[in-house]
This record gives sequence, C-alpha cells and structure tokens, in this order.
Amino acid sequence: MLLLGMVATVAVAITFGWLMGAGVLAGSALACVNFHWLEQGVSALADRATRSSGAARSGGGIVARFLLRYFLIALAAYAIFRISPAALYGFLGGLFLAVAAILCEAVYEAYVALRRGL
Repeated sequence: MLLLGMVATVAVAITFGWLMGAGVLAGSALACVNFHWLEQGVSALADRATRSSGAARSGGGIVARFLLRYFLIALAAYAIFRISPAALYGFLGGLFLAVAAILCEAVYEAYVALRRGL
C-alpha cells in the first residue's frame, strides 16, 4: 500500500502539479493510518465480542475510536480545502488508496489462480 501511494504521489505531482501531488501524499498517508486503526478497531471489537482477552477495552472506547477516525479525515479535508481546492482533489484521491491496493491484490490473486489452473 505504501509503494502504491508513493507511485501515485509522484505520478500526480508530475502530471497535475505539486499541490495536487501533496494532496495525494496527505490522503495516502491518512489512508494508511486509517487502515491500521480500522484493523486495530476490528480486532478489539472481535476480542470484546468473544471475550478472548482479559483486558478488553470498553465498547464506548471502541466506538469513540471509530468516530475519531472519520472526524480526523473531515478535519484534514477541511484544512486542505482552505489552503487549496486542487490539493483537496488530490487528498480525496489519496483516500482511495486502500481501494486501489485491494484491486491490485485481487488482480494478483486471480492471476496466480489462473496460472495454477484453479
């Protein structure tokens, strides 16, 4: 995911300018952090549901972290919008980094399955 974000940042900066490239960089970085936090949140929620760990977090804390992720994305988008609308377009594109990474993984898995005759 990080490699895809760096390639996208360079490609957009060359094609559309450094402001949009900076927006893609910010969006990609936030998408990576958001994905990591989502993974931790789902793991904590699963631990809480199965009560598999002794020191499970409270349900309110888990929900607060989910909401905090979206608040931080909205705050970053607003700050970037105030600086440059072009950078906002890049930022929103960078947020879709996880979708692009999943698409790349799906294409790779389909290729491997077809090569093995599955």
